[in-house]
Amino acid sequence: MANMREIRSRKKSIQDIMKITNAMYLISSSKLKKARKNLLAAEPYFEKLQFTIHDILVRTPHVHQVYFQRREDIKQEDRKKGYIVITADKGLAGAYNHNVIKRAEEEMGKSNNNYLFVVGQVGRQYFKRKNVLVDTEFLYTAQNPTLYRAQLISETIINLFEKGELDDVYVIYTKMITSIRAEVQFARLLPLERVKFERRASGYQHARFEPSPEEVMNHLVPNYIKGLLYGVLIESFSSEQNDRMMAMEAATQSAKDMLRELDLLYNRARQASITQEITEIVSGARSLKK
Repeated sequence: MANMREIRSRKKSIQDIMKITNAMYLISSSKLKKARKNLLAAEPYFEKLQFTIHDILVRTPHVHQVYFQRREDIKQEDRKKGYIVITADKGLAGAYNHNVIKRAEEEMGKSNNNYLFVVGQVGRQYFKRKNVLVDTEFLYTAQNPTLYRAQLISETIINLFEKGELDDVYVIYTKMITSIRAEVQFARLLPLERVKFERRASGYQHARFEPSPEEVMNHLVPNYIKGLLYGVLIESFSSEQNDRMMAMEAATQSAKDMLRELDLLYNRARQASITQEITEIVSGARSLKK
């Protein structure tokens, strides 16, 4: 059995770690609330963009729009596919990073012409160790997503798509379904699908698009994609913070359990020490009598 000094030292170490895990839980909780608030504030604007794009598609079905071109003349094995993989900048978030990276490897294994764009330091370091080619200029942090960062990412992807360097663009991220469950999502970003712009229940009023539907779409679609990416970044960041909260809560609970066990060991060691002292005193008293 460990002596009392060793047990006290172990208890102090666990208590220090528990303070850190509890602090990380509170920080992640604060970041999560802030991120969800920002997403809710931006949603009405991008929903309106989606409705406007749908209006144009309904009223001008034959309008030429590069963002909706499927490029069906290119064979499936020859299509250049880009994958935006969103991971975290650090660990201590349960299986958050592992699940995203695993799904990315599964999807990339289905094609030979892959172009990888990684958000987050964990993902970049992982694919670098695996000798997977990653866009070296696509250096974006996963912390505190902003519209400006989403715009920079969307401009990069749209530019490559317009030049024909990418035929399909997908995003792999984590979506928080509930406070205790998150799922990895795999969604196509480009080309856009007309069927996703569903008809609203209310009727349509007459509208004019100036200077032309094409010009309006060229302005709206990049903003719409920026909004999609912003939502994806927020969802990933929220999932990361939520997973870290659960991991830190589990670590704090484990620390409390270990402290209870150490308290029992400490009491037993203290009791054994007192018993030994009493025995030595009694033995000494007997020796004096003799």
